[in-house]
Amino acid sequence: MANSKELIRLAEQYGAHNYHPLPVVVAKAKGIWVWDVEGRKYLDMLSAYSAVNQGHCHPAIAGALKRQLARVTLTSRAFHNDKLGPFLKKLCQYAGFEAALPMNTGAEAVETAIKLARKWGYEKKGVAKDRAEIIVCAENFHGRTSTIVSFSTDPDAHGGYGPAMPGFRIIPYDDAVALEKAITPNTVGFLVEPIQGEAGVKVPSSGYLKKVKAICERHNVLFIADEVQTGFCRTGRPFCWQHENARPDVMIVGKALGGGMYPVSAVFARWKVMEVIRPGQHGSTFGGNPLACAVGMASLDVLKREKLDVRAAKLGEYFRRQLRAIPTDKIKEVRGMGLLTGMELKLEAGKARPYCLRMKELGILAKDTHEQTIRFAPPLVISKRDVDWAVKVIARALKEVHGHEGAGTD
Repeated sequence: MANSKELIRLAEQYGAHNYHPLPVVVAKAKGIWVWDVEGRKYLDMLSAYSAVNQGHCHPAIAGALKRQLARVTLTSRAFHNDKLGPFLKKLCQYAGFEAALPMNTGAEAVETAIKLARKWGYEKKGVAKDRAEIIVCAENFHGRTSTIVSFSTDPDAHGGYGPAMPGFRIIPYDDAVALEKAITPNTVGFLVEPIQGEAGVKVPSSGYLKKVKAICERHNVLFIADEVQTGFCRTGRPFCWQHENARPDVMIVGKALGGGMYPVSAVFARWKVMEVIRPGQHGSTFGGNPLACAVGMASLDVLKREKLDVRAAKLGEYFRRQLRAIPTDKIKEVRGMGLLTGMELKLEAGKARPYCLRMKELGILAKDTHEQTIRFAPPLVISKRDVDWAVKVIARALKEVHGHEGAGTD
């Protein structure tokens, strides 16, 4: 087998350079651990951006996938399959919604929610044709499609991809007053992340979600929560909106619904909203395929059976307390909810990437975001003992990387 250096060279020679990964080549994974091709072991503190909440290669999810592989994997939605109905029932009951529309990726689910909100606006609210507007937040991250990057404020995400799609209005995050001011008769939805993950794990002020829900209700606007990263127990509840009992009208999920095995996503709504999409008006060849349904059901079962929401709540708070107790003057802030944590470094400490590189050398895989922040999101099956070990490694990396190194990349 080729070594890490050779495998990285091949990827860079033949693959588009649209990512800047840490120089590690993962060849095996189990639970919270991954191993590179040379056999070095690392604690995964990213969980594929929260897609592996149940842990790598969970045997119950893998077993469901293998059993379904031997039966049928794809029928398209031209026909029914014997897994779709049971999956949708389990999914809706878990989330507490009346209806779900299954897709594959998080970006597809966001696109679905945008189309759903617009169509609802025209058919139910009476917005004039092609005038519907959706309000979004600055520093959002909802995916990479041309529509979605049209309302991104990150130059790397939207630069060079114009012309932008119209119909979106951008306001500051965590500003309920700005939301109410931005609403017009053409506003059909407010799309927001309960916690902005890609922006550096930005947690809104207490009561924000409840306020925006009330504003949306008052103005007959759909409150659309993107829980692709925060959903399925990551923040210490099945869904992040539950911390404030601020149920959205439309909820978007993905990532951990596939248990790290297979892409599965969905959009939830009540029937009065979902019914505006009729046969032939939206769909996906792979959306709701029997393999995805089998994996999705097993993924939900693991979340419930192992009480991963409770585990995330308890260990997440403990983890942040331990990080804040590290004797260093380099940390500006530690924030998060459940097992989704951002550690923002002071400017004089330098950029975050060199610290991630040092942690990698010491046995932890974490990723920098927005230059000064390191995001920690381990699989929810992590133990307290492993958290304690991780904190020691993080403290060592903070001590061993000097501020002037922060100017480089790798």
